[in-house]
Amino acid sequence: METRSKPRFSLYLITDRKLAEAHGGLLAQVEAALSAASTCAPPGAVALQLREKDLDARPLHELARALNERCLRFSVPLLINDRLDVAIAVGAAGVHLPTNSFNVLDARQLLGPSALIGVSTHKPSEAAAAAHAGADFAVFGPIFDPLSKSAYGPAHGGAPLRAACAAADTMPVYALGGITVERVRELRAVSSVSEAHRPAGVGVIGAVFGIDDSHTTTRALLHALAEW
Repeated sequence: METRSKPRFSLYLITDRKLAEAHGGLLAQVEAALSAASTCAPPGAVALQLREKDLDARPLHELARALNERCLRFSVPLLINDRLDVAIAVGAAGVHLPTNSFNVLDARQLLGPSALIGVSTHKPSEAAAAAHAGADFAVFGPIFDPLSKSAYGPAHGGAPLRAACAAADTMPVYALGGITVERVRELRAVSSVSEAHRPAGVGVIGAVFGIDDSHTTTRALLHALAEW
């Protein structure tokens, strides 16, 4: 299997335009979050996933283009949830595959060796399978009760997260579900285990896109992650 560089980001921002509507709109919130990251974290510390599953192809493509322009300006990789066609059309950095989406090998064949491919996982065995298939990273959750979307099963907590990181071996795993600045600090206990078997960072939705000040919260999340 070809060796690829591991993702460098520690903060995985996942969009929710409906949450963002009440707080200035998604494009403005993404701009604020990416701007914050550019001033307080090293290059590559943030990635963005466009996850708007209810949008039809044309409006999703238009939103992806607008977000990719911003991501390119801030040197942030953009991944498109599920829609390989949209990722290819806008020249995104990669895709994020839900549990019931394409398999990793097919996505890799379509997108090429340099694309980032992330996978959603909810069991340690799924993290192991994603790593074996050649995914670049996985998100694992929900760790806590989600702030935004409905939970995919009960909240796991820290022990299954540790197990997922171990099962994934060297593939990075990101904690998802109910993540806040305070909970990033709680997860330091998980990150204190061996470097090979600890989370690479966190994924957030509501903590950034469900509030007014996404700039300040992004900075706080990155500072908390830097303490790991």
